[in-house]
Amino acid sequence: MNLLRSFLPSREVALALGGGGARGHAHIGVLRVLEAEGYRIRAIAGTSAGGLVAVFYAAGFTPQEIEKLFSEVDQEALYGHTPQSPPSLLGLAGAEKWLRQQLGERTFADLRLPCAVTAVDMVQRREVMLDQGDVVNALLATIAVPGIFPPREIEGMRLVDGGVLNPVPVNVARKLAPGVPVIAVALTPPLESPISSALPGLRLPPLLAEPLRRLRVTQAMSLFLESVEAGSRALTQWRLEAEKPEVILRPATGHISLLEKVNVSEVARLGEEAARQALPLIEKAVRAHPWKWLRKC
Repeated sequence: MNLLRSFLPSREVALALGGGGARGHAHIGVLRVLEAEGYRIRAIAGTSAGGLVAVFYAAGFTPQEIEKLFSEVDQEALYGHTPQSPPSLLGLAGAEKWLRQQLGERTFADLRLPCAVTAVDMVQRREVMLDQGDVVNALLATIAVPGIFPPREIEGMRLVDGGVLNPVPVNVARKLAPGVPVIAVALTPPLESPISSALPGLRLPPLLAEPLRRLRVTQAMSLFLESVEAGSRALTQWRLEAEKPEVILRPATGHISLLEKVNVSEVARLGEEAARQALPLIEKAVRAHPWKWLRKC
């Protein structure tokens, strides 16, 4: 390394990728922009859908490869119960099979950069950082939306979606890369934004879909999910205010429902747009990072 370069500020960042179901594809676009602008991702943490993208990236998949994989997967084949599955609306048998096909038996120690996902232990009612052991087990825990997907049993813990307590894991990213600027990617809109219908469009003939939407149980589920969305927005805002990441990105994904079938590339572009708009803030955060005067030549 030449003398001049040894006195330049680092262009390293750590990422905290938030949860949000189908909105999570926006993280792919954020990664693509950061790579194109020459930033080095020192560590990456994720919750729920953000955990999926975080692990695939840390495993060595490029943003383009992640987008291709997520675009080609048959989303309807991801669900399904096994005889051993705990009670839940949808199972994750297909998702587990697909994740094994892509990630094999990788552990966190096999990943190319520090990575962790979050979950919540329903036994002890506490937040859990998963950064050791089998990555597929960890992913099945961090995406286990309570009631919709089954909890994951790991070492005596009964784990569900990390977004229950930590929608955007800024604290985890800081732990993985102390002293490095943290970019938080929040997929929930600001607290004051209107909440649209939480249920995705039903892929049924109109004569069947409309009566189903009028059922009391459907209306009740929609109200429940909208309430969860409101709580998630508030929790996200409070934690971001408390943990103060250097940069907060908010891709315009608020119109996308949790389990909506989306065009992955289009959602990824929303992440790209948010990242490009925030480039001046990212550069400012990086330049404010302490100079490494003692870096070796």
